[in-house]
Amino acid sequence: MQVGWSRKVLEHDFRMCARLAVVVLGLWALVGDAVGGELIISGEATQGGLVHGRISPGAQVWYEGRQLRVSQRGEFVIGFGRNESPLTKLDIRYPGGAREQRQLNVAQREYDMQRIDGLPPRKVEPTAKDLVRIRQEAVLIKTARRRDSAHTDFLLGFTWPVVGQISGVYGSQRVLNGKPKRPHYGVDVAARAGTPVAAPASGVVSLVHRDMHFTGGTIIIDHGHGLSSVFSHLSEVHVQERQRVVRGEIIAKVGATGRATGPHLHWGMNWFERRLDPQLLAGPMPMAAKQNNR
Repeated sequence: MQVGWSRKVLEHDFRMCARLAVVVLGLWALVGDAVGGELIISGEATQGGLVHGRISPGAQVWYEGRQLRVSQRGEFVIGFGRNESPLTKLDIRYPGGAREQRQLNVAQREYDMQRIDGLPPRKVEPTAKDLVRIRQEAVLIKTARRRDSAHTDFLLGFTWPVVGQISGVYGSQRVLNGKPKRPHYGVDVAARAGTPVAAPASGVVSLVHRDMHFTGGTIIIDHGHGLSSVFSHLSEVHVQERQRVVRGEIIAKVGATGRATGPHLHWGMNWFERRLDPQLLAGPMPMAAKQNNR
């Protein structure tokens, strides 16, 4: 949903910048010579963040018991959920047989809360008929997010799919008619209906649905190694499942389909079941967007 978060968005951006020093210190211990080779970790080790790893080719890596896909060049990624624990660990087995365990310090975040009262009951609690549809659509989404493909499109980074005013931030949570709802897992960008939506990174389209209950017109793109993007509330969809897209390619148009109060793009990111913060990957919104939306 699109809501007025302008003051909270500014506070959110300030807190993100203030955490950088903590994140750098948390990663410092993971850069250097390892027992069986070199291990390098880069990125934001913070709730909602993503880090890239590079290790000796042929090594095996586990994060909190999950074995990670390691590319032929020794690259892997780790995503941190909204409520990730502050101390996590990597288990490593090098090609020569040496084993090692490393600690990863994950910076903790605070999230915004918003209360909205007086909403129609169906906007808060779905009907029995709605629930059947919601469960069916949830299976489709979970299946797309389980993909663990070998391509490494994420290595080239991410850009904003739409340039506009940020109207909703990652991690925020609403209390509707007194009932706490699921946190907001993504970023909302206010834009006019029909605004083109570009792929923020290359990948393969793993899901296309033109009318989901919550998200309306929906696309999921697989960027490799369990990392995916979801785009919601679309008025038009210009791609098909299994189609390969490149960064900057137009994939859809902004709309207000599904449960939305106005036209905007919801951009969410996942590392398997963990929900990530797209702002941490795309960086600040281009200045042109801020100037055009004053």
